[in-house]
Parts: sequence; C-alpha cells; structure tokens
Amino acid sequence: MLGSIYPAWCSSEILRFEKLSSIISVSKEINEIMKLSATMTRFILHWGEMGSRWGVNRSVAQIHALLYLSPEPLTAEEIADTLELARSNVSNGLKELQSWELISIAHVMGDRRDHFRAEQDVWEMLRTVIEGRKRREIDPTIDLLKDCVEDMKRENDTPDDVRDRIAATLEFLDEANRWYEQIGRLPRAILIKLMRMGAKVSKLVA
Repeated sequence: MLGSIYPAWCSSEILRFEKLSSIISVSKEINEIMKLSATMTRFILHWGEMGSRWGVNRSVAQIHALLYLSPEPLTAEEIADTLELARSNVSNGLKELQSWELISIAHVMGDRRDHFRAEQDVWEMLRTVIEGRKRREIDPTIDLLKDCVEDMKRENDTPDDVRDRIAATLEFLDEANRWYEQIGRLPRAILIKLMRMGAKVSKLVA
C-alpha cells in the first residue's frame, strides 16, 4: 500500500524508520528495567566483594549478581553499560559464568544479539555453585589423596605420622563427599525441614 502513495525509495525509508523507532522503544524499556536502586547497587557491590573472597573475579561476581536481580535477560552491552565495565571484561565474565552453568543464553524476538539470564531459584543456584566447587576442587583432591595412599604402600620414606594425617584427610573428604551426594538427592522440602531442625536432629541419631 505504501508503494501506491510514495515512491519505492520513500517506502523503504519509512519502513527503516519504523524499525528504528521500534528498536529505540525496546531500548528505552530495557533501560527503565535496568535502572538500579540503591539497594540493588549495594547487593551487586557486596556480591562482587564476596566473590573476590571466594577466589572469583570481582567483575564476574558483579555480572552474576546483576543477572540474578534482573527481571529480563540482558545483552553484553547492557551489562557493560549498567556496571560500567569494559566490554572485554564482560565477555570474559559471561564465558566464565557459563562454564559454571550459572547463566544461560536467551533469545529475544526481533533481536539477533545474545541475551543472558541467571538462575533465579536461589536453591538451584547454590546447588550449582556447590556442585561446581566440588567438581573443581574436592573431587581432584580426593583423587590425589587416593594416589598418595597407594604410593605410600610402595615406599618407606614417608613418616608414619604423615601417613596417618594423609589417610585421615582422605577419610574425612570421602565421608563428606558421600554425605553430600546422599543429601543432594533428598527433596527440597525434606532439606528445609532438616535445616529448620538444627541441633534437634541430634536427638534422632543419638
């Protein structure tokens, strides 16, 4: 219908303008969503501080906190602008969070860019963090200790008290690992009840 009123080039320009207006409108809506309150800012900054204490890059932890609080998936550009981070830092941070399975890619109709969302169920998020740390830290340590115990069976250089400490460490981590795997299979409702029982649980096993 546009072609019957305007020349072809004019119709093309009108369509381009309408598309651009739509993009600007969506952008404005996103900016309104991403307006951080003082409380949100405080949460994100603290999450970054805690991340650095746990051995996670501060900017990576802040990106995770922002995505955790955001009601909508965000692009790398929106994350960089909101947190005032370099695009390269955001790109690396998103890759690291994906490797931890803490965020996933989401697609938005009419936008070819990748959008990112974080797991917003706090129980599932913490389970993922714990499972990731177990996989990266505890499991390799158990494997190493098992190798050490086997090596000590074939040599006599290691003092007896050192052998005992290594064996005790392996025993403790093995027990903790088995406990975690059994607890992890329990329904969430049961876990909540166990947590709320606190020290009362000792009466059940005494």
